Amino acid sequence: MTIPKTIFITGASSGIGAALAEYYAKPGNILFLTGRNSERLNTTSDQCIKRGATVHQLQLDVTDQRACYQEIIKANQLSKLDLVIANAGISGGTGKQDESESQTREIMDINLNGVLNTVLPSIEIMKSNGQGQIAIMSSLASFKGLPSAPAYCASKAAVRTWGESLRGTLKKSNIKVSVITPGFVKSGITAVNKFPMPFLMEGAKAATIIGKGLERNKARISFPKPMYIAVLFFSALPLYLSEFISSKLPNKQ
Repeated sequence: MTIPKTIFITGASSGIGAALAEYYAKPGNILFLTGRNSERLNTTSDQCIKRGATVHQLQLDVTDQRACYQEIIKANQLSKLDLVIANAGISGGTGKQDESESQTREIMDINLNGVLNTVLPSIEIMKSNGQGQIAIMSSLASFKGLPSAPAYCASKAAVRTWGESLRGTLKKSNIKVSVITPGFVKSGITAVNKFPMPFLMEGAKAATIIGKGLERNKARISFPKPMYIAVLFFSALPLYLSEFISSKLPNKQ
């Protein structure tokens, strides 16, 4: 079991990212926290400093490949990175309209390219360091495409498959890779949902599950368990049946 001391987290200004930042905010730990919203990022950073961590706050757009590369390299020069969490992401939904081209491209850019821009430079530096751990934030929505959020499901499916594949590839380089597939966790993403969210979880509880899973180097960290089992069952149904069920589900606004 490895306890990381230097952690880089994208999307740390709210939701699971903020909860993970606070989870790792302990005396002696060094946190590099990124986000696009400086005000919310300030709040997260202040909470982490109060808990005794050293915090480097970075206003960063994960779709900016060059900026991501530079900041991750710079962070590792200050303190060798033990753990990088590619968490930044956005949701979307069709509501009563089809998903627009601009919405689709934005979701794909942040959720997929943002992960690539975070993970690829991390692999490079961790190979040089001789070790490291990478966590990729996917979703239970990655197991089945839903008509209410096509781009979100697709982007999360892509990063989940990529991360699970990388795990075997990078093992020989002493780099651990875990993929996180949470259900509904209280955040800005879920706050706009107007439909029932089974097993809705507080961010602090989700962060504890993730943190303990990473310590054990779990390949896939999925929760809550009842919803994970239900999603696996749903994804295994014949397509005609899953399409029928999907058509009855509420639209994400």
